[in-house]
Amino acid sequence: MSSGKTAPVALTKAQARRIWLRAQRLDTLNPFGAKPFDGPDATRRAVEHLGYVQIDTINVIERCHHHILWSRIPNYRRAHLHQAQSIDKSVFEYWTHALSYVPTRDLPHFLAAMKAHRLAPRNWYSGVKPEELRKVIRLIRSGGALAIRDIDDDVLVEKDHPWASRKPSKRALQLAFYNGILTVSERAGMLKTYDLIERHFGWDKAPKTSRPKPASDRQSIDYLLDRGLRAQGLVSLDSICHLDAPNKAAVRRAIETRMRRGELVPVALEDAGKTEHWAQPEIIADVPARPRNLVHILSPFDPLIIQRKRLQLMFGYEHRFEAYLPKDKRIFGYFALPVLVGEDIVAAIDLKADRNKRKLLLQQWTWVGNGSASAHKALIEDKLHRFEKFQFQK
Repeated sequence: MSSGKTAPVALTKAQARRIWLRAQRLDTLNPFGAKPFDGPDATRRAVEHLGYVQIDTINVIERCHHHILWSRIPNYRRAHLHQAQSIDKSVFEYWTHALSYVPTRDLPHFLAAMKAHRLAPRNWYSGVKPEELRKVIRLIRSGGALAIRDIDDDVLVEKDHPWASRKPSKRALQLAFYNGILTVSERAGMLKTYDLIERHFGWDKAPKTSRPKPASDRQSIDYLLDRGLRAQGLVSLDSICHLDAPNKAAVRRAIETRMRRGELVPVALEDAGKTEHWAQPEIIADVPARPRNLVHILSPFDPLIIQRKRLQLMFGYEHRFEAYLPKDKRIFGYFALPVLVGEDIVAAIDLKADRNKRKLLLQQWTWVGNGSASAHKALIEDKLHRFEKFQFQK
């Protein structure tokens, strides 16, 4: 183990699950406030606590960013996220391990990422011509926020992947977004409206000394570690640096520093093998009791589900995302949603929204783990009725 001085604290997988569920706020009915405090401010607090909420294009049911928030805010509405992003400006969009909503309070750490992208843009943007970049920035600077449909390109190009646009301006908008020149000021479905980042946040009218400054490398490493501890409770290098291997060495050094100060302790997690885990001493000292049987129909992009190896280790459940598999290769279905009851994942349900008939269609129901019709079906069906209402709420 890293310390050489502190003996690891032994934890069972059941204890680890409960710590993680508490950190994810999935063991409490209204973790971010009950009425009248469960509107846009609850949305802000949820994003701040989780650190990010992933955005995804798949629209078989409600998009995953709304789904993730609804799983933790029972009275969540799409308009709450719109207000947080476009009116209160308490959240914004940027890249974590995927495109995500992140808290505006964490902006300094993303300003550093934006600067790094300006210095070394991804290869995907190598084809953006300087004049195309200048064009979109000029249009927005003079005419205000706009979406790609508001731009006319004289020459169209062939798509290089199914989600691409034939308009060169789309790639230019995305490059300016990742470079930190533009930000997404509003989103309607997957249609993004871009504005100058300085104008969106009001920095253009504020003294330069009051504008946020990019975080240092050390501050951003501490931020990654703090985000993991807050939203995961029990962490490993893989869980903190999900799809972010280059930062693992620096995060390990930060962990070792905190261990020397007594702020973290090593954990020997049941069946984890050589994978090291750490937690704050107060978390280990107060492992939650088994949660009551709250039911959550989770998005496959939920923070509890997205890290598949961690999920399998702690829950004994191997999730399969099968949307891109041929039909005859699927086991759970096209867009299966794991069902959490208490601290157990008991089923995977493949659902599809029929928006014309305003019905939720059950494509496939698969029991997993200790799930059974006699013990769990009535609980899950009750949640499915509420999930259906959420799909078609205005």
